[in-house]
Amino acid sequence: MAFLVLPGEPDRRLFTPPPRHAVVADDRLSADAAFRTMSSGTALLWRGGYPAARHLLDAVNRRIPPPPPDDYSRYRADRARRARLLSLLYVPLDPGHVVPLRRAPDVREACAAVYGPLDVPAAVPLRELLGVLGAAEWRRRGIAVPALGARIHPHYGVFAPLRQEYVDLVAETPLPGTDLAFDIGTGTGVLAAVLARRGVARVVATDSDPRAVACATENLTRLGFGARTEVVRTDLFPPGRAPLVVANPPWLPGKPRTLLDHAVYDPGSRMLRGFLDRARRHLTPDGEAWLVLSDLAEHLGLRTRAELLGWIATAGLRVADRTEAQPRHPRALDPADPLHRARSAEVTSLWRLSP
Repeated sequence: MAFLVLPGEPDRRLFTPPPRHAVVADDRLSADAAFRTMSSGTALLWRGGYPAARHLLDAVNRRIPPPPPDDYSRYRADRARRARLLSLLYVPLDPGHVVPLRRAPDVREACAAVYGPLDVPAAVPLRELLGVLGAAEWRRRGIAVPALGARIHPHYGVFAPLRQEYVDLVAETPLPGTDLAFDIGTGTGVLAAVLARRGVARVVATDSDPRAVACATENLTRLGFGARTEVVRTDLFPPGRAPLVVANPPWLPGKPRTLLDHAVYDPGSRMLRGFLDRARRHLTPDGEAWLVLSDLAEHLGLRTRAELLGWIATAGLRVADRTEAQPRHPRALDPADPLHRARSAEVTSLWRLSP
């Protein structure tokens, strides 16, 4: 049996690399034994019932010691180790994306959308498969966005707009004009949709990820904004100038380790600094650049406010105004979260920057 790694279009951010060693396991394996085996770097190829595999994955996860509170470096190391270890529980996939286990769900449509055709027996980490199934459900049901009065349907691997304070900021800040706007790093297209709903005559949305381009195009068309919006695959800015350019870049400097990490971690603050450095040349003389950014990095000691202000000034921009929103996501309210101190102090701001 081959381990499923890169079917369809190659993208090494999408798939878990195959394990070096694997043993067959079933319902008779205890959680303690599974934890010891997986901690040694050996994968388990599951042959028992599907519900038992899910229970085992949860039990192994509970056996991994949590990181100490308010220690960001240990937190990131824990997340990486946890992801590597939990990805060592594999389930088989028969041709056509059929899981040949007792009481297994029908995963054919969800897997085909992510992996492409499968013509040979394979195996996939259960943790990854659960992510594929969860993403398929989100795509089917969509996520309610009150600022739109509609739902956004994220694709697998495209960051979902679950945190809505940044959407609300873009929906409520006075527009400098309604002729044209650029939405940089559009993702699902949610901010482009908000701008179109607010009456911007033409919105050009950009993203470097082909999955995001497809996702944004689908959402904008479904919402009825297809004629007034264009989604372009490019690195940051499209050609030309606009009265308004908007970006909500990843808010933490750091190396992404998973596909969705790319929406959270910005190596060397590349996107943030690239947006600031290039914004002026894409603005009309009286235009505004809207930078929507969480200050979580400041509370974690990864970036200072002085650094951010220095980058803004170096780019030839000035701060015309700043609007803040408190986080409403569950982690900010959970005292058990390892980063609760920083998360509870977090503020998301919309910086209105002028040339």
